[in-house]
Amino acid sequence: MAAREILLEPTRLAGQGRVSLLLDGEGQVERAYFQTLGLRAFEKLAQGRQAEYLPQLSSRISGLASWPEHLAATKALDELFQVQPPPAAKKARELLLNIAILENHLFHFFYLSGPDIFLDPGTPKAERSIIGLIAKLGPELGKQVLGLRRELRTLLLLAGGKIINPVLGLPGGIAKPLSDQKKFQAAATKALELALRTLELFREQALTSSEYLDLLKADAYTQQTYYLGLVDAEGKLNFYDGQIRVVDPQGKEWAKFSVRDYASQIDIHVEPWSYSRFLFLKKVGWRGLADGPASGLFTVGPLGRLNAAAGLATPKAAEAHQELLERLGGRPVHYTLASDWARIVEMIYAAERMGELASDPQTFDPKVRTIPSAAPKEGFGALEAPEGTVIHHYRADEQGLVTEARILLPGEMNNGRLNLAADKAARAFFKEGEVERVFLPLRGLASQGG
Repeated sequence: MAAREILLEPTRLAGQGRVSLLLDGEGQVERAYFQTLGLRAFEKLAQGRQAEYLPQLSSRISGLASWPEHLAATKALDELFQVQPPPAAKKARELLLNIAILENHLFHFFYLSGPDIFLDPGTPKAERSIIGLIAKLGPELGKQVLGLRRELRTLLLLAGGKIINPVLGLPGGIAKPLSDQKKFQAAATKALELALRTLELFREQALTSSEYLDLLKADAYTQQTYYLGLVDAEGKLNFYDGQIRVVDPQGKEWAKFSVRDYASQIDIHVEPWSYSRFLFLKKVGWRGLADGPASGLFTVGPLGRLNAAAGLATPKAAEAHQELLERLGGRPVHYTLASDWARIVEMIYAAERMGELASDPQTFDPKVRTIPSAAPKEGFGALEAPEGTVIHHYRADEQGLVTEARILLPGEMNNGRLNLAADKAARAFFKEGEVERVFLPLRGLASQGG
């Protein structure tokens, strides 16, 4: 039995989470756990409601991932009501999803991770923030980051009626067509410029630092898991649609399946000390909080997606991805702190894909809905949120009332790795009064409310 417990409350992790350190009689870490304390009951709340309400209910799961949850629920309703949205609706949804992910990545990188990456480790805590970051990197960058986030959020507001908790998605399409094509195109141009500038800053400030690179590749921040993400027909990353691809810890394809088959591939484990479930690969099995090929734990999110995909479908993102792989020894990348680098690569991809969709006249076509005519049955929806893959599965009766809902969240998929990361870092670095390094991998991987 542990001699003492210390509770650490992370301040830059969204959601109700903490790290519990169990110390032995000599004050050494015996075990560390990442605990999620907030109870969520959205699957239960969905039961008995009109199915059409689920995109609005689901958007409340996460304020920072409101759009992905909204759109995943909408995709599930398409199948539930057996209806195909027009091409304009699909492209508009994908465009808005890329905008939402890009805006979230900007927030996560510059507000949460950036101060740890770009500021000296000795920087006082009060200065280790977005304010301190702007002071070091210059006010022009600060204006660019803040200005682009405002512009992207304005586009989401115009399209969805709200920046968070949108009211756009409907079974068979969306509530209204997109307009102001030039605004979307202009924002995409600015987004790509900033994403490429961020990569250049990362090269100049982080990749030239031997201290940062040593930390990045440290054994304490390395976990070897399976990796999971959505891919297109060519196996390349796609945020909105495709099959779910899984690679093993050696980088070999382990499975590829439709969201309809998720229940045969992914299972759920619960622990009494956390409200967040642990998802694992059913055919590998639950082996506790351990990594390696014998453990069914898997990783999602930027690092998980880049490891799971065979490549990226846009040119500049593909170049940035290749650079990451070459610098870090090829795929898969097991370094947890590489999640921030992967996030930059995804910013480039999202900006490029945003530009492609914003330049496509069909995205702004006025025909954006096919009215459902069939009785509801069962529906599945999967897409990528900033922090990882989201899966929604609904059943409804003939009146359209939900009889069963299953919602699998990225935080649950990453829960195993989060605990591995906290435990390994704590064992390597913990000293009372000096706990910052325990949190570094969590800031890179933690679910932002999802």
